[in-house]
Formats: sequence, C-alpha cells, structure tokens
Amino acid sequence: MYSLQRIFITLSSAAMALSAFALPNILDIKHSISDDNIIPPQSFETQTRELQENFFLKHYTERVATDTTPKVGNYKEYEELLSKLPTVIEMPFNPVVGKYIDMYLGRRRELVSNMLALHQYYGRIFIEEIDRAGVPHELQYLPVIESAINPVAVSRAGAVGLWQFMPATATGLGMEINSLIDQRRDPRVSTANAIKYLKQLYNIYNDWSLAIAAYNCGPGNVNKALRRAGGGKDFWEIYNYLPAETRGYVPSFIAANYVMNYHDRYGIRPTVVKRQLVTDTIEVSDRIHFDQIAAVLQIPVDEIRMLNPQFKKDIIPGDFHPYNLVLPSQQCLSFLVSQDAILAYNADQYARRTYVEPGRRTDDNPSSNADLTQNQSQNASTNVDIPSQVADSVVIIHHTVTRGQSLRDIAKLYSVSSTDIKRWNNLRRGKVKEGDTIIIKTYPILLANASTTPTQPSTVTTPAPAPKKQAPSTQPAPKKKKEKPKYTTYTVKSGDTLERIARRNGTTVAAIQRANNMSKGTTRLSIGQKLKIPSKQSSTSAPKKKKKSTKAAPKKKKSSKKKRRR
Repeated sequence: MYSLQRIFITLSSAAMALSAFALPNILDIKHSISDDNIIPPQSFETQTRELQENFFLKHYTERVATDTTPKVGNYKEYEELLSKLPTVIEMPFNPVVGKYIDMYLGRRRELVSNMLALHQYYGRIFIEEIDRAGVPHELQYLPVIESAINPVAVSRAGAVGLWQFMPATATGLGMEINSLIDQRRDPRVSTANAIKYLKQLYNIYNDWSLAIAAYNCGPGNVNKALRRAGGGKDFWEIYNYLPAETRGYVPSFIAANYVMNYHDRYGIRPTVVKRQLVTDTIEVSDRIHFDQIAAVLQIPVDEIRMLNPQFKKDIIPGDFHPYNLVLPSQQCLSFLVSQDAILAYNADQYARRTYVEPGRRTDDNPSSNADLTQNQSQNASTNVDIPSQVADSVVIIHHTVTRGQSLRDIAKLYSVSSTDIKRWNNLRRGKVKEGDTIIIKTYPILLANASTTPTQPSTVTTPAPAPKKQAPSTQPAPKKKKEKPKYTTYTVKSGDTLERIARRNGTTVAAIQRANNMSKGTTRLSIGQKLKIPSKQSSTSAPKKKKKSTKAAPKKKKSSKKKRRR
C-alpha cells in the first residue's frame, strides 16, 4: 500500500513537471515562437509593375534612386526598435515577425517605396476616419498587408479594395455593391466601415491582436481557437489553433508598422510626390459618364477613375440616388458652373431608352427588312437598311446649319447617324453653329425614307444614274398639299406618358412629337401641358405631304418668274 502511494506521488510530480515544461509562460511564447508553415498575406504577391500603373504614382510622383540591394537588420535590433514605437497595440518581436521584416527590407523594397508614396494620399483618409472613431493610429497600416494600398485590388477569394472586404461582410455593413457601384473600392467609405468593423471586434474581445486576427479569418474561427486553447485571452496563446494565414497576419501587421516607420534606416526612400493632390467632393444627382466630365472640364478620365474607383463602369447613376464625386479642388467649381454643359455633351451617345414598344421599329418605318443589307454605322440612332444594288449611288449634300439646329437634328433629317456626320466633317466635339456648312453622305432611298425632307437650299452631288431613279414624280402632289393636318388638343394629366396618350388616341409617339415640335428623344411631360394630337389620317400622311411639297416647290418658282417677265 505504501509503495503504491509512493509510486502515485512520484507519477503526479512527474506529470506536473511535464505540464509545466509543455506550457511555458506567455511572454516566452510571444518572443520565441517560430513557424515555417505560415502563409504570407496576398499583398506580398503584388506586382510592383502593376502597382506603378496607378494614376497617382504615374502623374503626381517621381521615381527616386533607391538602393535595391537588400539591407536588413538583426533580430536584436528589430526587437529594440519595435519596443520604442509609440503604439497602443502591443508590438512584440519573435522570429515570425523577423521573417516578415526581412521580406519587406529584402526582396520587397521597391513595393515598400511605392506604398510609402501611396500612403501620402490615402493615409490622410485613414487618419481622418481613425481619429473620428477614436481607435489606435497603428491601424492605418492594415491596408499595407491587405492590399498593398491598392484601392482596386482583388484577392483570389474575391475580397476587394484597400481593406479587402468580402461581399457578405461589405453588404452587412451597409456598403452598396451592384453592376455599376462597388463601395468596397471607395477609399473613404471602405475605410470608415473597416474601422467600424474593427471597433466592433475589439468590443467583443477587448484585445486588439484578437480583433485584428478576427478581421482576417472571422470571429467564428477565433472563437473556435479560443475554445480549443482552453479560454486563452491573447493572440499568441491561441496561435497554434488558428488558420495558417491568420497565424502570419498579426506578425505581418507588426512588420508593416516597423517598416513604414523605420524605412529610411534601411535605405528605402518613398517615391517622391512632386505635386500635392488636394480634392473636394460634389454630390451628383444625374446620370453622368466620366467621358462627359473629362471632355468639358479638360481633365484625364484616368484621374477621375483614380479618385472614384467605386464607379465600376465610369458611370455615375445619380438618377437612382445621389452619389459623391471626388475631383481636384480647383475642378469642383468648374463642375458646378458647367453641369448643364456636362449633361448635354454627347447626350445621345449616353442616353438610355425609357420605353420600348414591342414589335415597333424605332424609326416608325413600316417597311419590311426583307432583302435589305444594313450598311449604316452601328452607332446610328436610327439605322435604315439600304438595298445592296444602290449602294454605289452616293448622294453628297452640302447642308447649311440653321438657327437652333443640332447635329442630332441634322442626322435625323437625312436618316444618318451623328457619329458618321462627325467623321465626314472631322468634328471632334460634335457641335455645330448657325451658318456652318457640313457634308452629308447618303443614298437616294434614305432621302426618300427620311423623317423629314430638307427644306433649305443644299448642293447635291450624285452619280448620273441616281437622278433617273428619282426622276418620276406623282402629279396629284399639288392637290394633296391643300390638305391640312387635323389636330385635337389634349391636356396632360397625372400618370400620363406619351405612349399611353398615343395608344388612347390611335396614333404614334413619333406623330405626337412631330406635331408638337419635340425632338425624338423627348418623352418628359408636365401636368397641365397642352399637346396637339394628330388624327389617324394626318399622322400617317404627314411625312408624305412634306416630301411632295418640296418636289413641287421648283415649279412654283418658275411660274412666278414668268409673271414678272409679263
């Protein structure tokens, strides 16, 4: 009995000694942990050449001669300098942290140089949001390991932006993601939400190292590691129970703080900023394309993209709800003064149809498409098919612009496209003024099918066979000219649209637009507005009357001359 008791005591003492040996003090773990199986953050794989395509780096900075020879320190130096950083978040040293510092100071020196330059612009946004939330300034270097401070970075897993948000996390925080907008790429919106999320995580764990770890792998994985570690309260206590990437996440964050503060000690110089970029914000409530802003304000489209990466397709859908647009400060006033001109610039090109009637051609032409070949530009707003046998009979018209006539009006007049008119006349901005003479290239059949026949004098050049095809004219034209279109007046009511009014009155939208001198793209109505509604007969015969009246015009001039001679 005594011997058994003695053996038990001996085994118990041995077990306690082994457990004490297996569980060293947490301070020892922080400073001695070494791990060859950690996975570096994806930002380490960022190609420096790709990052240098950033507009800010290309146009606001200058390259400096940076010593590309790796210049690293020793672990004792790293530990001493880390301990001197004025931080709230604990920055302990161990071999894992040392490996990351060596990577930054070694083969990723050029990346560090570019990130230092980018931080001079984006860092101001980080600090403003950090101060607003009252969290430690050290968090400004989290985008270093997340995205290499690249607002359009996309990870293999689908995380996007400076702070690498996954879609579910972003939408859960209230960020907008759709076909045109991705607020994960918005520097200010994503920063504000990242700081908000980190603060929420800190309130859960009351420890910044655990909050940062949870930012990487999610609270679920951190909670699981805490349970498996027996209720640990520190990142280093649960280190061995975390995913491989998260085990390297906090050490790389510590290394990023070290390198961004001590870079000059190791010969890494930031790419020099040659001119400061000062920006301001404008609220936009209209649908605007970046090309319209760039053309009117004379600023590069790439600069607008760099300042507003959240607009995925260069379109601001302000008609959906207002959006903030960031521009250089000196351009903000210009935008406000020129907003009407911006909206009008190439408006046809960027306009969207608000209503389409199924089965109806956009040019209201009832003729069949059979045996016709489409030879018009694909950009034509109203494409008219051309018979292949008359494709060579080109008619060249020298059109003189009348008062109030736009390029779109002229294109509609001759059934051609605005794009082709600009190309024929080398018009860069697509604007014409009264008195300008422009060239129109068309075909006889297009003139016959035109929505309205030109009424002003024009010089027409055409091959010999073409007049023969146009020579036959109908004799009853003068009789039909006496007919006057019949109209009724309609007062617009709440809920009315052109389409509904047209259907109720047995006419077409195009006929109502012609009767009221409305451009083809105009569909907006106001309550109480008076509209002329053409009768069925007049709406169908209106185009023919215009064509025949112009053919009869030369005969009238001849008869008047004879009277004068008499």
